Amino acid sequence: MTVELDEVRGFLAQHEPFSHLPDEALSALPRHMQIIYVRRGEVIISRGQVNDNLYIIRSGAVDVLAEGDALIDRRESGRNFGYSTLVGAPESEYTMVAVEDSILLVLPREAFTTLIDEHPDILRFFQSLSRRVAAYAQELNDPGNSDTLRTNVSEMIKTGNLVTVEATASIRDAAVRMTECDVSCIVVTPGDKDGEIGILTDRDLRGRVVAQGFSTDAPVSDVMTSPVRTIGAETLLFEAMLVMSEHGIHHLPVVESGSEIIGVLTSSDVMHQLQSDPIYLAADVAGSTREELRDAYKRAAAVAARFVERGSSASDVQHLLTGIADAIARRLAELAYEELGPAPVPFAFVAVGSQARREMGPASDQDNALVLSELYDEAAHGEYFQRFTDYICMGLADAGQALCPGDMMASSPQWRMTESEWNRTFHGWITAPESEALLNAQVFFDFRCLFGDEEMAQRVHENAVVSARGSKRLHAHLAALATRREPPIGFFRGFVVERSGEYADTLDVKKGGTAAVVQMARLYGILAGTTVVGTQERIEQAAGESISVRGAEDLQRAYNHISNLALRHQAEQVRTGETPNYHIDPSKMASLDRDALRDSFRIIKALQAAMASKFPVRSI
Repeated sequence: MTVELDEVRGFLAQHEPFSHLPDEALSALPRHMQIIYVRRGEVIISRGQVNDNLYIIRSGAVDVLAEGDALIDRRESGRNFGYSTLVGAPESEYTMVAVEDSILLVLPREAFTTLIDEHPDILRFFQSLSRRVAAYAQELNDPGNSDTLRTNVSEMIKTGNLVTVEATASIRDAAVRMTECDVSCIVVTPGDKDGEIGILTDRDLRGRVVAQGFSTDAPVSDVMTSPVRTIGAETLLFEAMLVMSEHGIHHLPVVESGSEIIGVLTSSDVMHQLQSDPIYLAADVAGSTREELRDAYKRAAAVAARFVERGSSASDVQHLLTGIADAIARRLAELAYEELGPAPVPFAFVAVGSQARREMGPASDQDNALVLSELYDEAAHGEYFQRFTDYICMGLADAGQALCPGDMMASSPQWRMTESEWNRTFHGWITAPESEALLNAQVFFDFRCLFGDEEMAQRVHENAVVSARGSKRLHAHLAALATRREPPIGFFRGFVVERSGEYADTLDVKKGGTAAVVQMARLYGILAGTTVVGTQERIEQAAGESISVRGAEDLQRAYNHISNLALRHQAEQVRTGETPNYHIDPSKMASLDRDALRDSFRIIKALQAAMASKFPVRSI
C-alpha cells in the first residue's frame, strides 16, 4: 500500500462507520476512492441533481441546505454526505456547498454498492442518517417549526438597538437616553482606549440606583456591569440561549471582528424569534410564575429528544437540559425571595452531581446543597432557610426534577452548613474516608453555585480540591469505587445482561459505563489539582499527568459514545411516553452500535485495570 493510501486508510479507521470494518475491507477501500479539492463557496451537489458518489470530508467544512437554503447541518472533517441518493432516490433533496476550502474523498456508487452488500451494517448506518436528515428537513418546511435555532445572532439584532453612552456620563443622562431610544439596556463606552466596555440595564437602574437611593448625578461607570460577557456575530441562537440560561443574563452584546460591538441580543429578541418553538422555555423561565414552571423540565426533556433525533451531540443536549434546570432553580430562588423576603445572611445555593457537571439527562433527579455565611445563627435564621430551600426543592420536583431518593438536597438540614462547617466536613471525608462518607464525597466534589454568593461556594470547592489532592488514602478509596463499577462485558467480549426482574436481558450503560468514567475522571481531576467539574474537562486537564494522553483520548471517545447511545435510548422513551432509564437491550441495537459499545466498555475496563495497579484498591 502506498503512503497516500495508507494515510487514507488511517483516516477512515478513525471515523464511523468505516472504523468498524474488518482490516481487510478497510485496507481495500482507499483504492476505490478519488481525492478532490473544492474551493470555498463551490456547490458540490445541487438540489434535484443526480448524485452517484459518497463524499467523506478529509478537511474543511460543507453545509447541507434544504429548500430555500435553510441550513440543516454543517459537516466537518470525518463526516459524510451524498449518501441519501445512494440509499434512496438518485436525485438529491439537498444542496451541498463548501464553506471552507475542502479536501474530499469520493467513493463511486459501484464501490459503495459492493461495500454495503458485503457489510449490511454500513447500509443501515447510512439509512438511519438519511431518515434523520429527512425528518429534520420536513420539520423545517413546517411553518410552525422554523429553523430559528441555527440562525446567526447577527441576523436577529434589531437595527438601531445599539445605544451607547460614555463612562463619564451621569446615570440620569444614561436613563434619559434609554427612555428616548426605548431600549432596555445601554452600552457604556470607555473614556480611553485601555478602558473596559460596560453595560447598564433597566434592571440595574431599579436594583442598583432606585432601590439603593444611589445619586443619579454619579457617573454611569459606578453602577454599570463590567467586564461584559459577549458573543460573536456568527454565534448560533442555540448557543446564545445556552449562555443566557447558564449565566442568568438577559442582554448579550454581539461583537464582530473580535471587539467591535454591533448590537445587543436581548431575551425579548429571543422570545420574539422563538415564540413558535417549544425551546423558548430555555430563556422564558426567567419571567415565569411558580405555576408556569410546573413540568418545565419535562417539557425541556421533550425538546431535548427532538435535538437528539436531529443528531445533536450528547454534550450539547446535556448542556441544554442543564441550562434550563439552572434557570428554573434561579427563578424559584427569586420567587422564594418574593414570598419570604430577602435572606437574612449571605448564602450560596449550589448544584452537586450531574447538574454541577452540566451533564444532565432526561432521567436526572435533583442534587443540591446550601453554603451559609459565618453570620448564620440556627435559632434566628434556621426557619427562613428551611422554608427557602423547601420552596426551591419542591418547585424543582413540580417542574419535573425528581426529589433525590437519598435526600441529598438543600431542604435536608444536613446539607445546609456554614462555610467553615463545609470545610470541616470535606476534611473529615478526605482524612477518614468511610463507605457512607465516600458516597457523599464523590458527589460533592462536583460543586457549582447556581444562586447567591458564588465566591463563597468557590472557596469551599477550591479548599476541598486542594486538601484532596494531598490525600493518598482518599485517592485509593476513590480508585476502589471507580474500579468496582465494572462494565457489563465478559471475558470473551460478550455482554453481561441483567438475568431477571424488570430490566431482564438489558445492559445498564450507566452503572459500568458513564458513571464509571465520571468517577475515574473525578479522581484524575483531583490528582491534577483542577477545579473544573465537567467529566470531559477533567479528563482534558489530567491528560499527560494522572492519565496518559492516549488514555485520555480513548476514555473521552468511550464516554461520548455511551452518552450518545444512552440519550438516543432516552429520547425514544420520552417520545413514547416511557420513563427514561439507562437500560438498553443489546439485541435491539445495530451491530455497529454493539461493536462500538463493546469497544467503549473494553477501554473503560483497561483503564480501570491501570488504575487498580496504581492504587492499593485490593486492600480496601
